[in-house]
Amino acid sequence: MTHRFMRTSIRTMAILGWLGGTLAAQAMAATVQNGQVQVQLVASVNQVRPGEQITVGLQQHIQPGWHTYWLNPGDSGLATTIEWTLPTGASAGDIQWPLPHRFVQGSVGNFGYDTDVTLLSRISVPAKLRSGASFPIGAKVRWLACRDVCVPQEATVQLVLPVTHADAVRMPTNPSIDASLAQLPVPAPWPVLAQQRGKGMALRVPQAALGPTPVKAIWFYPSEAGPIDHMAAQYRVRQGKDVSLLLTSGSAPLVPGQTLKGLLVITHEVAGTDRAEGYWIDTPLRPFGGLPSPHAETMTTDRQGAVYQTAEMGARPSPASSLSLGVALLLALMGGMVLNLMPCVFPVLSIKTLALIGHREHTARHGLAYTAGVLASFALLGGVMIAIKAGGAQAGWGFQFQSPVFVLLMAYLMFVVGLSLSGVFTIGQSVTGLGSSLAAREGYTGSFFTGVLATIVATPCTAPFMGGAIGFALTQPPAALMAVFLSLGLGLALPYLLLSVWPALQRRLPRPGVWMERVKQVLAFPMYGAAVWLVWVLAQQAGVDAATVALSGMVLLAFGAWSYDSSRMGSAAAQLGGAALAVLAVAGALTGGCMGVQAGEMVSPHMASAPIGNGNLHAWEPYSPERLETLREQGQPVFVNLTAAWCITCLVNERVALGQPAVLDAIKTEGIHYLKGDWTNQNADVGQLLKQFGRGGVPLYVFFPNGRASKPVVLPQVLTPDIVLATLKEPISWP
Repeated sequence: MTHRFMRTSIRTMAILGWLGGTLAAQAMAATVQNGQVQVQLVASVNQVRPGEQITVGLQQHIQPGWHTYWLNPGDSGLATTIEWTLPTGASAGDIQWPLPHRFVQGSVGNFGYDTDVTLLSRISVPAKLRSGASFPIGAKVRWLACRDVCVPQEATVQLVLPVTHADAVRMPTNPSIDASLAQLPVPAPWPVLAQQRGKGMALRVPQAALGPTPVKAIWFYPSEAGPIDHMAAQYRVRQGKDVSLLLTSGSAPLVPGQTLKGLLVITHEVAGTDRAEGYWIDTPLRPFGGLPSPHAETMTTDRQGAVYQTAEMGARPSPASSLSLGVALLLALMGGMVLNLMPCVFPVLSIKTLALIGHREHTARHGLAYTAGVLASFALLGGVMIAIKAGGAQAGWGFQFQSPVFVLLMAYLMFVVGLSLSGVFTIGQSVTGLGSSLAAREGYTGSFFTGVLATIVATPCTAPFMGGAIGFALTQPPAALMAVFLSLGLGLALPYLLLSVWPALQRRLPRPGVWMERVKQVLAFPMYGAAVWLVWVLAQQAGVDAATVALSGMVLLAFGAWSYDSSRMGSAAAQLGGAALAVLAVAGALTGGCMGVQAGEMVSPHMASAPIGNGNLHAWEPYSPERLETLREQGQPVFVNLTAAWCITCLVNERVALGQPAVLDAIKTEGIHYLKGDWTNQNADVGQLLKQFGRGGVPLYVFFPNGRASKPVVLPQVLTPDIVLATLKEPISWP
C-alpha cells in the first residue's frame, strides 16, 4: 500500500507539475493580433533541459482571403523574417518552411500561405542552466499580409519555458508543430536531372519519386527569384517511366554548370484526398541534350498551376493527328490546287500560260518540265523539314521566310523578274520561261525553273485544306512527310500540267497577238509589288536600315540589268564592259544587302510585339502561353491570332475580316481579349501552339469562348467578317 501510495503521489505531482509548466509557458505566449494575421510562439516542449535542442514555431493565423509569403515570395511580396532574442549561449537556426502554395493575381505569380501556418526553428539550449530558472524566448517578427492590397506588419512575441534537470513528464508535441513538421520538405533521396531546353530547362524526375499512388500534380518552386518564370505554366510529360517538368526561364536564367535550387512538390491522391510531399532539389544545369518524346503522356494538374496542354505531349488528339495518310494526301493535293489562286502564285502561273499561248509546240513536255521543277522544289523543302525535325528544332510552312537573308534574296528575285517582264533586259527565256529564241532544251529548262519560282512564291501563302495536311506531315516519319509535300506540289502544278497536255483546253485559249506583250508588261507590276512587300517584311525583321540597304541594292540591280542589255548590240569590248558592270552591280547588291541585314539583326530586336498588318485593330496583346493560361483560368473569352509579316494570307485576313468595324465592335462589346502571336521570326511559344492544333504554319485563329469551361474553336484559314462574327457570338466548329 505504501509503495502504491508513493507511486500515485509522484504521478499526481508530476501531472500537476506538467499542468503548471504548461500554464506558465502559455501565460507568457500571448497571441499578438494585427487584424489580418495573428501570431504567437509555440514550443514542442513545456520545459527545457540544459544542452538540448527544442523546436519553436511562429504560428500565423491568417484571415480568409489574405496570405503571407514563403522563402521565395515570387514576383512580389516579402518573406517573413524572425529576429530572435535569446539567453546568453543559446542560438536559433534558420526558418524551416512548410510546403507553400502558388497564387496568381493578374500578371503576378507568388508563393506563400493562405491558411494557418507554423514556421519552425530549432533552438539550442545552453548546457549551463540552473534548474528552476526560466528560459525566455523572444522574437521580433516582420511579415507582409496581402489580399487586394498589401499591409506590412510586425510584432514582438515571447515565450518563457521553465528549466528542469529531472526527467519530468513532457507536454505532448504542439498540434500546430506536428502539422508543420509533416509539411517540411526533405532532401530528394533520388537523383533529379536539370537539362537546358530552348528558353528554359527540363527537370527530369525518376519513377522512384512518383510512388505507387496516382500523381495528381507536380510543381517546382525555385528558392530564389530569377532562374524560373513564376507565372509560366510548368508542362509535365512522360519519358518512359520518368516524368519531365518543363520550366520557362525567368529574368536571370541559369547557364550550364550553374546550380538549380528549389522545392519540388509532388501531390498524390490517396483515398480521395490529396497528400503533398516536398523535396529540396540542388542539381547542376546540364547543357542541351534533346527534347522529351513527342508522344509523351501528359499528367493531370491542380490549383498549383494548370498545365497548358500541347499536342506533342499527347494532351489530346489534335485535328491533324486524327487524319489518315490518305486523307492528308488528298487535302494536300486540294490545297496545292487552291494555291494557284493565291495572289503570290497567280502572276507566275499567268506568265507561264502566256508562254504556252505564244508557242504551242511540245506543250506536254513543257508541262512535265514545269511539274518536275515544282516537285523537285517541294522535295527539297520536305528534306529540309526532315533535317530540322531530326535536329530537334521547330519548323513549319514558310519557315525559310523567317531568315532575313532569304527574304532579301527573294525581294531581289521578284524585282529582277519584274525588270525582265518590263523589257529592261532579256536573257533568253529568263527564269519565267518567256520568249522563243532558245532551243528546245533551254525552253524546258526555263519551264523547270518557272516551277521552282512558283514554289518559292507560294510558300508565304496558306490555302484552305493545307493547314491540316502540313500539320499531319510534321508529326509523321520522313516517308509520310515527303509524300504529303509531293502531293502538295502536284496540286500546285496540276492546273498548268492539265492545260499543257489537254488539247481541248488549249483550243479555248486566245490566239497569240500584240496583246500578249502588253499583258506580260502588266504582270511585271505584281512582281514589283511582291518585292516591295518583301522589303517591308525585311524591315519588320532587321530594322529600317536593313530595308534601306535592300532598296539601294535594287537600284544597283536595275543599273546592272540596263548595262547588260544596252551593251548587247555593241562591239565585243562594249559587251564585255556591260557584262562586267552588271556582275559588279549584282555582287555589290548581294554583298551590301547581306551585310546590312546582319547588322540590322544585331542592333534591331525582333519585332515580336510590333503591330503586324492593320495597326488600327482593337487593342491587342502579344501572345504568350502564360497570358492565355491566366485569362482562361479567369474564365475570360480569348481570341488568338497567330500571324507573320511574310504571310500574305494573314495580312489579307486582317484587312478584309479582322480589321472590319463590325468585327472590332464585336470584340469590344463581347469583352473578348485579343492575343496576337508573331511568327515573322522564330518564336517557340507560337510554334508550340501551332503544334497543339495540328498546324504546320500560320495563319491560325482560335477562339476560347469561356476560358476552361468550353472547348476552343478553330476558325478557317481564309476569313470573312461573317465567319468571325458568327464564331464570336455563337461558337461553332468549322470544317
